[in-house]
Amino acid sequence: MADKTHIPAGSPNAQFVQAAGLFAQSMQRNSTLNRMVGPFPKGEAGAADTVKRQTSTDMPIVRSMDLQRGAGDEVEFHFVQPFGAYPIMGSRMAEGRGSGISLDKMRVRVNQARVPVDLGDAMTDLRSPVRFRQIGRPVAQSVMDSYQDQAMYTHLAGARGFHNNIEWRLPLAAHADFAEMAVNPVKAPTKNRHFIADGGSVIPFKVNAGEVDLQTTDVLDMNTVDSIRTLIESIALPPPAVKLPGDKVSEDSPLRLLLVSPAQYHAFAQSPNFRQFQANALARASKAENHPLFLGEVGLWNGVLIAKMPKPIRFYAGDEIRYCDAYDSETESVAKVPAAFGETHAVDRALLLGGQALAQAFAASIHGGMPYFWKEKTFDHDDKMELLIGAVQGFAKIRWLIDQGDGSRHYTDHGVMAIDTAVKIIGKRQ
Repeated sequence: MADKTHIPAGSPNAQFVQAAGLFAQSMQRNSTLNRMVGPFPKGEAGAADTVKRQTSTDMPIVRSMDLQRGAGDEVEFHFVQPFGAYPIMGSRMAEGRGSGISLDKMRVRVNQARVPVDLGDAMTDLRSPVRFRQIGRPVAQSVMDSYQDQAMYTHLAGARGFHNNIEWRLPLAAHADFAEMAVNPVKAPTKNRHFIADGGSVIPFKVNAGEVDLQTTDVLDMNTVDSIRTLIESIALPPPAVKLPGDKVSEDSPLRLLLVSPAQYHAFAQSPNFRQFQANALARASKAENHPLFLGEVGLWNGVLIAKMPKPIRFYAGDEIRYCDAYDSETESVAKVPAAFGETHAVDRALLLGGQALAQAFAASIHGGMPYFWKEKTFDHDDKMELLIGAVQGFAKIRWLIDQGDGSRHYTDHGVMAIDTAVKIIGKRQ
């Protein structure tokens, strides 16, 4: 009688199955950023046989998964420049008068990130009331997931900020390993995508005598969100609207997502109409097949869905904020948070997201051919054990040098705007 289908311990196929399961677990975890990704083509079983699979460009995060072996450590994304042309009317000659299509491209580098966990030795296992092997994997998975999310927030914001405690898996920008852990350069917001609050409205990022032109009263509130919506409708080439799968009103009622820090969310929640904003979100969810982006603490106001980030991108009094001073240059300048903010206030960065804000690229590891992998290793004659989880991935904000139609080109963060506001903080910097 033939053996039942199974994968025995030590089988060369075992690593692939484990890696695929781990990749699925990370991709399907219930986090705000994970809800901002469209679906891959269906069928995870054929992932390793598909080249350069890419998620929907209608969502803020675009994932590309290139599982070719030996394909290098960069994934390339392409962009079609805005097409400026007028129709030719009546019987006028149209032949030979076609406007050209211009393409640009950007590359996202990937790198391997690994999280090892020491599981102790034989005597540790005897003395401990818990089994370290069983708890080791979820502990490592949690670290990897947090690193991934925090790296994406940092790239979207164009800054790591200075908030720092034991929960951060990405160190401050001054840390020796920051650049390697960020994988791709973290770029300050482009001039046309960087704004600050100003007495209930938003204005372009402004500097006064070397300090950011913000007062402690320039907080995020309902009027600020109204101003954001007006801004979106007034400028040329704003971040594309987010189109959720199954959203029946995506064309008639365009949607953008505003990610705010916990302190900004608290300030906005002080509005007496906040419960109505939450009800608005539930009503819109019913038109979008209850997309998980509407789960949790969210509110909808004037076409802007407000959701909370788990960690703030925060700048304390005297900290430097990098910004671009020209439309046609990526050169970064520095302004400081006003000293008057003292130890009671800080500057937090909100992120207005549309479609195609961030590129997340995956590549094949040598361990099973999937982006995520895990391994266990014994040493010292099998007395000691270590577990390791790894991923081969990279992140980069999507930025293009975009034709403005008047002969000029502006560097533009395609799907994200940075909006800096004052917040009240509890205690000193962390």
